[in-house]
Amino acid sequence: MTSLSADFTGCPVLIYDEGGAQLGNTVIVSYIRSTLRIEVKDLPASLKAGRRCRLLILSSPSPCEFQGRIAKEGSIKEIAMYFGQEKESRGHARYKVSYTALIENLIYDGKAYPMHTPLEVSLMNISQSGMRFRTPPNAFTDGDRFQMRMLINNSAKLLIADIVNHIDRENDSSEYGCRFLYGNERVV
Repeated sequence: MTSLSADFTGCPVLIYDEGGAQLGNTVIVSYIRSTLRIEVKDLPASLKAGRRCRLLILSSPSPCEFQGRIAKEGSIKEIAMYFGQEKESRGHARYKVSYTALIENLIYDGKAYPMHTPLEVSLMNISQSGMRFRTPPNAFTDGDRFQMRMLINNSAKLLIADIVNHIDRENDSSEYGCRFLYGNERVV
């Protein structure tokens, strides 16, 4: 697990209110002694100093989840971070997202093989340990491993994951749950 001593400078971050509604996304300008400095052009004015928020930092090899309290207002805000988030019965809290990502490589026997045509997928939710995404029907089977490139604020994050479950929908799509990997090992 990533600790508060890690350096998150330059990492994309998704910001949510305490109820789990996404407030916006940005990139971390600096990270010093458990305090993030972020530029917040697209965050609502309702996120004022003293208010709490939840953060999902898209760091490698997997996202890290924290809670924080807004410490300073203005176009550059400071967020004092601390551990401890409400847990779901399934493990880590899931946050709704509406991003697209590209699955570029499939992984077999520890080696990455490029797909003939990278597959664009729609991300539905993300957590510290995995994500759920939507594709055309029957794109993958349980156990498939892949490399995915996620674009957030013009910053690309490469994630490695494997499919742990799927649901075939009647509207000609499939939804896949996956967990993040580091090499061949689960991240958390």
